[in-house]
Amino acid sequence: MGTEAHILNAGRRWLDAVLAGTLTEAQAMQLQHADPETLVMALLAASRRIAEQGSLIDQLRSPTSISSTTATTTGATLDPSTPSGMQPVYTKANTPKSKRRRKPGAKTGHQGCSRPAPLKIDHHVKHAPLKCCPCCGETVEPPRQYRKRTIEDIPHDARVEATEHEVPRQWCGKCKKHVEPIVTDALPKCKLGHRVSILTAWFHYGLGITIGQVIDILQHHLHTRLSGGGMSATWQRLARIFEPWYEQIEKQAKNSSFLHADETGWRVDGQTHWLWCFTNPKNAYYMIDRSRGSPALQKFFTEAFEGVLVTDFWRAYESVCADERQYCLVHLLREIEKVDQRNDSDEWRAFAKQLRRLLRDGMRLRKRADYDRGRYESRVLRINTRLNALADEDYIDADTDRLAKRLRRHRDYLFTFLDYPDVPAENNFAERQIRPAVIMRKNSQSNRSGKGAATQAILMSVHRTLKLRGLPPIETMIDALKVYMATGQLPPLPDVAVAGG
Repeated sequence: MGTEAHILNAGRRWLDAVLAGTLTEAQAMQLQHADPETLVMALLAASRRIAEQGSLIDQLRSPTSISSTTATTTGATLDPSTPSGMQPVYTKANTPKSKRRRKPGAKTGHQGCSRPAPLKIDHHVKHAPLKCCPCCGETVEPPRQYRKRTIEDIPHDARVEATEHEVPRQWCGKCKKHVEPIVTDALPKCKLGHRVSILTAWFHYGLGITIGQVIDILQHHLHTRLSGGGMSATWQRLARIFEPWYEQIEKQAKNSSFLHADETGWRVDGQTHWLWCFTNPKNAYYMIDRSRGSPALQKFFTEAFEGVLVTDFWRAYESVCADERQYCLVHLLREIEKVDQRNDSDEWRAFAKQLRRLLRDGMRLRKRADYDRGRYESRVLRINTRLNALADEDYIDADTDRLAKRLRRHRDYLFTFLDYPDVPAENNFAERQIRPAVIMRKNSQSNRSGKGAATQAILMSVHRTLKLRGLPPIETMIDALKVYMATGQLPPLPDVAVAGG
């Protein structure tokens, strides 16, 4: 025991001196002439200490060693599959100047663009001529000409209008009750008109403005007072009315030729949920569910999907029965870049170079203006041959073997976009459609109840779908509400707006 303790103490003293930068020549010579057992124990102790403090070798090799050291000491997870939004800001490397965007604005020689002139001038203001020069004070000549300058602004007295309706009440002898004409400008027993109800819902669910900010906008700019509870109750009534449109969006999304899918974390009454987004250029369907796996997907895909499902590599999507799939190649390229930052082995570098070139060759081929599958059949076959060769090879490096297994598992669905003209090679469209919900989650902390979650899903789906179809959400929903008040039924969900009427 004494000899073992002496060996361990000697190893610790040497390691502490090395880490502190105070190792003397005499200590190094003493360690060199020590017995092999002492040297082995010292090296093992050094290995344990280095492992506890983080991989110093990876930090020295990485160009972002400072950020990596900070992430290690704070416990941040820098796994390649970690979403960018879950990584602390201080662990992310600065964007190199060479990758920064070009100077904003059109190129030299291009025709400039500015705000168009208003169609109607509401007020005319004629300024009095100057009597002296504002620069030197000398007397100036009478004006020879006037120039026109148009300014658009919101009047300071903009406020909500209050309209009093005189509704006749008449007795029906057959029904034995009083009857009256229907007021189509507001919901029954509601003191707010359709425009205020729809506008506030658009502020909150369409733009992600918090309820408190909506109240401030109405109070300070429109000179009207509303309570948060009153608005929430009105929004829930709107959600129940527009639920048929929500169901139509779901049905049309399921029957589309291709569909993007993505999910993000959500909270309902403090409990972890997930907000799912199923979208394409004509539909945006949102669903909030407790599950992030196949149970939530089975609620949406009640039948086999006959189109192309575009997703990331989340395993839950494999439970969906779809005719074709397209996995996001951008996600794969991002993971290659993340692994590049911490893996410098020769095998990985060769594999990453071939895979990156293969993916980019496929995307460049699809972007050709004259692309047609029949015309470029030979190139598509060569791309698939290169993919199979890269995936079937045996690898020793852990990261290389992991990515190769992914290629083998999904090889049939990496270049599906080469067979379908409308299917993209990435899932960026779904991420763009889910981004407003992410912003809203940061501002409003998701929902406080199940009713709020249902209202969120319905109104977000209606708002985003109308916007994707080129229709003004506020005006479209107001017109639909008037039809609903007059007939008791919503009109059909409008289709894509046609340019020029």
